[in-house]
Amino acid sequence: GSDSSGGAGIQADIKTITALGGYAMTAITAITAQNTVGVNSVFPVPDKEIEKQILFTCKDLKPNIVKVGMLHSSRTIIKVVKSIKKANIKKIILDPVMVAKGGAKLVNDSAIKTIKKKLIKKSLLITPNIPEAEELTNTKINNENDMIKAAKILKKLGAKNVLIKGGHSNSKILTDVFFNNSEVVFFRNKKIKTKNTHGTGCTLSSAIATFFSCGKNIKKACDLGIKYVNLAIL
Repeated sequence: GSDSSGGAGIQADIKTITALGGYAMTAITAITAQNTVGVNSVFPVPDKEIEKQILFTCKDLKPNIVKVGMLHSSRTIIKVVKSIKKANIKKIILDPVMVAKGGAKLVNDSAIKTIKKKLIKKSLLITPNIPEAEELTNTKINNENDMIKAAKILKKLGAKNVLIKGGHSNSKILTDVFFNNSEVVFFRNKKIKTKNTHGTGCTLSSAIATFFSCGKNIKKACDLGIKYVNLAIL
């Protein structure tokens, strides 16, 4: 999705990928009117045009990896999944954008079900924050153990790797939990007191995608992406 304020969405993706030495190509799924505190409106791009953006671009420029962000409807999700399959892209990082920081819901319940059924199992990595992980797993997350339980549920839904972001926690030390079949890794950082966190989720998933495409393994890419976002906030 395009963020008119330039802090999140496709604008954050392009800035992050470029800053880290990658080359960003885009398929815009929606146009939003928003600023750093809230979303005023969402205008969906027709599904056929989303498909054209993906397939025509990939016909010329083959991506190393695809980062998927805001998908606002079941039809759009299905179209994106089919387009990625047609383009023969295997590596997908999914940032399941569901609720804006100001509280506005960006996807409907039907779309959430389709993400669970169609998209998570295609993902190399899924990067939900705590509210998104709660929504996807129908659980309540109050601590690190709850984050691990939610990660295990997401793994059962088909994700190869899971990174649950702890930024919504009230603790002074924030924990991101990385999970796959072989290990659980905790990334702990001091909470930074600032209002300038608009677009951090988009930035993180794009940073991870860029580090991974440059040859880092997925766990190391998560580590470096988290460090990049923390430095950017500071």
